[in-house]
Amino acid sequence: MKRSEKQDIIDSLVQEINSYNHFYLADISGLNSEKTSDLRRICFQKDVKLIVVKNTLLKRAIDASDKNADELYVALKGNTSLMFSNSGNVPAKLIQEFRKKNKRLDRPVFKAAYVEESVYVGEDQFEALVNLKSKEELIGDVIALLQSPAKNVISALQSGGQTIVGVLKTLSEKE
Repeated sequence: MKRSEKQDIIDSLVQEINSYNHFYLADISGLNSEKTSDLRRICFQKDVKLIVVKNTLLKRAIDASDKNADELYVALKGNTSLMFSNSGNVPAKLIQEFRKKNKRLDRPVFKAAYVEESVYVGEDQFEALVNLKSKEELIGDVIALLQSPAKNVISALQSGGQTIVGVLKTLSEKE
């Protein structure tokens, strides 16, 4: 590969890295062509961009990008695939779902991730990423928490009104 071709690839990777807040490094080398196609199809459905890259070119792209992701360099060994996403937990859930569906495979292997300016390296961090909530899920939780006290006050007022009506009715029947 010529130096100019390598520079074009690096520039393209830098653009991708800068345009996404979340990206994962995974190893999909043990998958046959059918399983690789299945994984790519699932990635497309979940709006995850999957790219296979050379480690040296990826390292140069990370250096040239706006992201402070130097800690990912330890994961740049063997075959590396990049998974870009707009949501921090979607690639982790996608990997987990793919592993469950294909029980005899331990692929794709999670290597590392850059999620919202945080770096996660190693398989031991994978479960934390799966349980990570997306922005939309957090907003939903906050809205539910904010609605809960208002609902309690309204139900208390409504039940209190029924109690007062019951007391007045009882008092009127006594006379």
